[in-house]
Amino acid sequence: MSERFKFEIKATDGKARTGVIRMLRGEIRTPAFMPVGTAATVKAMRVEDVRATGADIILGNTYHLMLRPSAERVAKLGGLHRFMNWHRPILTDSGGYQVMSLSSLRKITEEGVSFASHIDGSRHNLTPERSMEIQRLLGSDIVMAFDECTPHPASHEVAGKSMRMSMRWAKRSRAGFDSGEEHASRAALFGIQQGSLYKDLRKESAERLTEIGFDGYAIGGLAVGEGQGPMFDVLDYAPGFLPQDRPRYLMGVGKPDDIVGAVLRGVDMFDCVLPTRSGRNGQAFTCEGPVNIRNAKHKEDSGPLDPSCSCPVCTTYSRAYLHHLVKAGEILGAMLMTQHNIHFYQSMMQGLRDAIAEGRVEAHAKAFLDRYKGGQDG
Repeated sequence: MSERFKFEIKATDGKARTGVIRMLRGEIRTPAFMPVGTAATVKAMRVEDVRATGADIILGNTYHLMLRPSAERVAKLGGLHRFMNWHRPILTDSGGYQVMSLSSLRKITEEGVSFASHIDGSRHNLTPERSMEIQRLLGSDIVMAFDECTPHPASHEVAGKSMRMSMRWAKRSRAGFDSGEEHASRAALFGIQQGSLYKDLRKESAERLTEIGFDGYAIGGLAVGEGQGPMFDVLDYAPGFLPQDRPRYLMGVGKPDDIVGAVLRGVDMFDCVLPTRSGRNGQAFTCEGPVNIRNAKHKEDSGPLDPSCSCPVCTTYSRAYLHHLVKAGEILGAMLMTQHNIHFYQSMMQGLRDAIAEGRVEAHAKAFLDRYKGGQDG
C-alpha cells in the first residue's frame, strides 16, 4: 500500500482489531463509523460540528449526487471536499444499492443499470465505468466498486448469478479506476463481497476480489432485511475470507448493537443513516438504550438526554426542551437530536477502540450491551 493509502493494525483482541488508515487528507481511526452525507451534507449538521463529534471520515452518495447537482457541476466547483467544506477523507458508495432500491424504475443488464430518476423521471445509465467516472469527478478518497446489491431473500442460484456479475463489474471497476491515473494516485478503491447468506458464495466472491486486488474490502448485501441473527451468522465467517491486512467495511450497518457485534467479528468500518434519520424523527441513542423524545413522560424532565454523554446537547439542554422542539416541529430539534446521535456513535467507536487496545473488548461489549438493552423506551 502506498502513501495514498496505508492500513496499520495496532492491536487485536480475539477477532476485533483497532488500527489506523492513513490517507493524504488525514487519518481514519478504526473501528470507524462514517456519518452519511447523502447529498453533500450530513443532514441537520454543519461539517465543523460533524468533525467535533470525532468523525474522521464521512460518506457521500454517488446516485444522489450524480442526479443533483451532478458530478460534473461538483467537479467544476472544485470537487466534493471544497463544495461542502469537508477537508478530510470522503468515501463514496458506487450507486448500486440505491439503484437496486428503485425496483420498477430500473433495468439490469451485463453492461450496467438503466434507470429513471426518482426526481424528474429522466433516464440514466450507470455502469462500472460511469460509476468510477462519477466518483473521480467528485474527488472521492475511497471509491467503491460498482456492484449489484442482491435483494433478500434470494435463492442460492439467484444469489450466485448476482454475485458473479458483481465480480465481473468489480474487474471493470478496477480497470476504470486505474484509467484515471491522477485520481488513482491519491485515492483508494474498495471491492465489495457479495453472496447473500451463502458461505460458499461469500468465499468465492472473496477469492475473485482478492485476485483482482483492492485497497480494502467491503461486505455487502447485508442489513437488507435478513435480521441480526442471520447477519451475525454470515459475519462469523465472511470477514475471515478477506485479506487480513486490509480494512473490512460492513456497508449500511447499523444499530449500536449491530456495530458492537460486528466489531467483535473483525469489521473495521461502518456507515448508516440511522443516527441522522432517527435524530430528525425524535429518537435519540443513549447509553441506556433508544429514547423517543416525543413521549409525554419527557415533557417536564429537566435532566439531560443522556447523563453519561459529554456532548454539547446533553451538557446544555434538557429532555423537556428537546421534547418541546421536536413536538413543535422546530428545526433546532432535529439539529440537536442529530448532533447528539452522531456524538454517541463516535463515543461508542472510541470506547471499542480503547477496549481492543487494552485487551478487554469482550467485557466492554457485554457491559455496553447489557446497559443499552436494559433501558430502551422506544
